Amino acid sequence: MKSSARPVHQISLRLHDISQLFNSMDPTPFLHRDLDPDAEAFIESWAREFPSSSRLQLIVHLQEAPREGDAAEIISGALHNFFSYKAELTQRELHQLMSVGRRSLLIGLGFLSICLISANALSGLQMGPTMQIAKESLTIVGWVGMWRPIEIFLYEWWPILRRQRIHQNLANAHVRIELAAEEQKAPFKHPAATH
Repeated sequence: MKSSARPVHQISLRLHDISQLFNSMDPTPFLHRDLDPDAEAFIESWAREFPSSSRLQLIVHLQEAPREGDAAEIISGALHNFFSYKAELTQRELHQLMSVGRRSLLIGLGFLSICLISANALSGLQMGPTMQIAKESLTIVGWVGMWRPIEIFLYEWWPILRRQRIHQNLANAHVRIELAAEEQKAPFKHPAATH
């Protein structure tokens, strides 16, 4: 019998100190501070490599412990807050896109109906080459008016949904901190990820 447990994938970050994880221009306390853009891009790029159904574990290797507070509590709370906020923003983006898609669909269907009715009316007239071109043009233009809703409902929504799931997975990720002293002073390495 197969196990139904979701796979767990690890993302490892190697940092000198906790400040490397956060945006230095953001004056808010660590728990509400934005991540450094490079750290955010690194974490998200690795999270995209894994199936959206997987669970994530973030392992942060620190050379120096923070002077104040518990590193695990600070980093875990900050990462969860940041990616929960990003998941919420992405969810809003998806809702807005679907709203635009519904409006575009109504407008497109109305425009297509007018074009097809007009093309049909031209069929009742004497059909010379000019009328035939006008009829075909109205049909084509009517379907071109459906391009935007078709694009939204066939292609645009699913990358946003995937991004929202990635942010939600990162918000729910288990965070583990490993200090250099616990790792027997392993040499500092550039951020790396493991599968």
